[in-house]
Amino acid sequence: MHRHTLAELARLLAARQISSLELTRHLLERARSLNPRLNAFITLDEDKTLAQASAADARLARGEGAALTGIPVAHKDIFLADGWRTTCGSHMLENFVAPYDSFVIERFNDAGAVNLGKTNMDEFAMGSSNETSYFGPVRNPWDEARVPGGSSGGSAAAVAARVSPGATGTDTGGSIRQPAALTGICGLKPTYGVCSRWGMIAFASSLDQAGPLARSAEDCALLLNVMAGHDARDSTSVARPPEDYRRELAKPLAGLRVGLPKEYFGDGVAADVARAVQGAIEELQHLGAHMVEISLPNVKLSVPVYYVIAPAEASSNLSRFDGVRYGHRAGDYGDLNDLYCQSRAEGFGAEVKRRILIGTYVLSHGYYDAYYLQALKVRRLIADDHARAFGEVDVILGATAPSTAFRLGDKTDDPVQMYLNDIFTIAAPLAGLPAMSVPCGFGDTGLPVGLHLVGNYFEEARLLNLAHQYQLATDWHRRAPKGFGD
Repeated sequence: MHRHTLAELARLLAARQISSLELTRHLLERARSLNPRLNAFITLDEDKTLAQASAADARLARGEGAALTGIPVAHKDIFLADGWRTTCGSHMLENFVAPYDSFVIERFNDAGAVNLGKTNMDEFAMGSSNETSYFGPVRNPWDEARVPGGSSGGSAAAVAARVSPGATGTDTGGSIRQPAALTGICGLKPTYGVCSRWGMIAFASSLDQAGPLARSAEDCALLLNVMAGHDARDSTSVARPPEDYRRELAKPLAGLRVGLPKEYFGDGVAADVARAVQGAIEELQHLGAHMVEISLPNVKLSVPVYYVIAPAEASSNLSRFDGVRYGHRAGDYGDLNDLYCQSRAEGFGAEVKRRILIGTYVLSHGYYDAYYLQALKVRRLIADDHARAFGEVDVILGATAPSTAFRLGDKTDDPVQMYLNDIFTIAAPLAGLPAMSVPCGFGDTGLPVGLHLVGNYFEEARLLNLAHQYQLATDWHRRAPKGFGD
């Protein structure tokens, strides 16, 4: 059953050819047996999961099923789920049990989906390799000595290893798309505000966005249909009529204008990644898409801009974890100030501390104008570049990551090199645009390569259309890591 895509499983469940209990038990067994190798899950709760599966079967028997009723979905451990331990990959929240559901979890519960478990992640979503988790690194099923990407690496590894047919993730600077690329699956970051951030533990509030990870564009569309929606509890949630993100999947690509930014096809891309992306470009041309060379002159500043804005927002958001109200509290302290210091020193990992320090520095008196305010101005220039580009093209294309998955430990001692791994994904969240990674081949060492697609605001359906038509003509998304697709 794990070989089927999410869409295929939905059809089997609707036809009552399999039961949700049968499917869920099978996937839970895979999760238990494979997790010691991959470390993709932080929390599995068989009783809660099977209770949801039983309720889904009863709902299907009454003829009340929706598209995802009975489908097990893994959730990044950044989403609060009532009664579930929710750690955000941190010692600070190691024993925290959520008292309510996030908006995203509410939506999946309402749809009758089954919570398969909470997936491992970089601590507080800060990382590009899933090596900063307090619970240890996630391993890439294509090569267990390599990273799966981050920060949604646990969700990506679970989908790639055929443990879960779909999963949720969050994307602040590329944390859905980059792990999707490194594990050979699809990942979609919607337009900022499409998915409510209510109950999603905050990293950088002006950038964080929930989105789906799955094996195909069709599966991502089904997941996004559930995740998207307005929520009055989130002031950044966009009030828009509901839409079916599958509506354009069958549309031909003839006449589609695809922009190729010259800044994304330079020396920073590994040769094997460039070859795979070029092969995808040729296939899209064969399908009728028209390639247009464009320029995004300010995109080269995306990384420094991001690593001013995101840490600044993180330093504010993470101030709530002080050892007083909830989360880790130091056992040995003097006065109240010492309680704060000791609790935060023990509760946060090195990368989180680094970003808090950077953020506090750029917001401090004398440096706010020089760094933070300037970063906001350049952020606007990056958004303006994209707005001009979408006057000429419908979609922007490039590589998702500059290389295939690197080895565990290769970049942990060099934060700058680690940050540069997001060089192609950061611009989209800075501009608030939707973006997607799609498998497009393999590098010289047999590791997956991702094709990066960026659309105009609220044009997720167009990205999914391009990805789906490409997947009808190729089979990269159907390839499974050796030993995991059997």
